[in-house]
Amino acid sequence: MPEPIVVGTDGSGESDGAVDWAAAEAVMRRRPLHIVHAVKSWPYKAPRLAPGEKAERVTRAGEAVLEATRERVHARWPDLETTTALVDMDTANALGEQSEGAFQLVMGSRGRGGFASLLLGSTSLRMAARATIPLVIVRSEAGARHDVVVGIDLPQETAAVLDYAFEAAALYGARLRVVHAWQLSPTLVDAGYTAEEEAVGEDLRDQVVAAYAPARSRHPQVEVVEEIVLKHPVSALSNASRTARLLVAGAHARRWNAPRLGSTNHGIIHHARSPVAVIPPR
Repeated sequence: MPEPIVVGTDGSGESDGAVDWAAAEAVMRRRPLHIVHAVKSWPYKAPRLAPGEKAERVTRAGEAVLEATRERVHARWPDLETTTALVDMDTANALGEQSEGAFQLVMGSRGRGGFASLLLGSTSLRMAARATIPLVIVRSEAGARHDVVVGIDLPQETAAVLDYAFEAAALYGARLRVVHAWQLSPTLVDAGYTAEEEAVGEDLRDQVVAAYAPARSRHPQVEVVEEIVLKHPVSALSNASRTARLLVAGAHARRWNAPRLGSTNHGIIHHARSPVAVIPPR
């Protein structure tokens, strides 16, 4: 059986959008869909004081969320193989456990109880930092867009993120925009150093083309454009996301003293206006 696409739901509008995105993706990729709802019957470390009837009501409410979600998916995609799971643990651990061995994990940017002013919920941020499979964070305002955009950091390993981006562009029949943003370090600026932007841009473009050449050879039908910009990468990719169908970014290899997500990706997934796919290194 193909590896499933796993999506988390809590019955909110944000998670409904994530489920719809995941279901459409599962149909296109010919993969099953697995819908997960997490519920903690008693979320505190103190001895459980809630009566059994209350725990049962919580369970029934969770089952109702899953059934309503499954029925909505079936009404729109009747041939999509769909399974559900109600898990008694916190959301991050539930999604991590249920997505082991999956093709990718999909979730909304915020869940129930999230502040409307926050673009990214705490659970989404935790999962982005720890995911070992591709994670897609879907925003409710995401609509029909155009290009797939991928941001690459040339000193880092780019094979996994470029392979995912090319595959997505081929799947959608979309153009792929490969974006590399660069800046002079503050030390060089303070020293009065200036760079010939055009000359640096051409050299970087050659490096970008060389980086994506192996992935393009496997997807020759994909139209590719490169964008080399003198700008902070968070700003460059956030701007590109406004008209993107999907923004793809690579997570860094985990180090003992640093999170996998990194400050740049942290900023990207906070400010992007399209779905964001965070791809772990191989």
